[in-house]
Amino acid sequence: MKAALKPDSLAFAREFFSCREPAVLAVLRQSSVGIAGAGGLGSNVAVSLARAGVGRLVIADFDKIEPSNLNRQQYFIDQVGRRKVEALRENLLLINPYSLYEVHDARVTRRNAAKIFARVDVLVEAFDQAKAKEMLIEICLTRFPGRPIVAASGLAGYGGNRKIHTRRMGNLYICGDEESQCPAGVSPMAPRVALVAAMQANLVVELLIKLRGRHVQG
Repeated sequence: MKAALKPDSLAFAREFFSCREPAVLAVLRQSSVGIAGAGGLGSNVAVSLARAGVGRLVIADFDKIEPSNLNRQQYFIDQVGRRKVEALRENLLLINPYSLYEVHDARVTRRNAAKIFARVDVLVEAFDQAKAKEMLIEICLTRFPGRPIVAASGLAGYGGNRKIHTRRMGNLYICGDEESQCPAGVSPMAPRVALVAAMQANLVVELLIKLRGRHVQG
């Protein structure tokens, strides 16, 4: 029987990254992605990008985990009551301990957004509130005009897969159906939230390859 590899060994690291395309992985390992919000979208985007092998994630959120979050967010029952960014960092390290997870337990505002996400290649907007979305997009496009921002709009309910799309406006990309709204008192559901989050994460990988990996074959 083959001896089990230890997670802190070089052999384990080699095995961990063995099912990756080397040229793509090299780009992702050198890349940094900002994620504004660690709820349904942000936590799912973070998990996907950690599994993909992105070298550095910068995640900001001011909230704590509530039982109602567990229907769609990447947390567990024993983490209820904890700060989202700290619990998410813990979960990401259990998934991929070879990347850096820089977390900010703070509300993203006009005053601190540019500072928190100053050194990222791509920014993911993962807020719930429309005003917060607009604020972040405005700051990103103004302060970092050459940087892509991947936002989300319209992910409520279930079904409607054919309505979900990506729309580009310069360096702003919007994923979702851009229409659906949840009725009062009803939360988004895991399948559709995860679908839009996966679309955001997949687009981030594509953008990173275009930005940093011009030698990588598409």
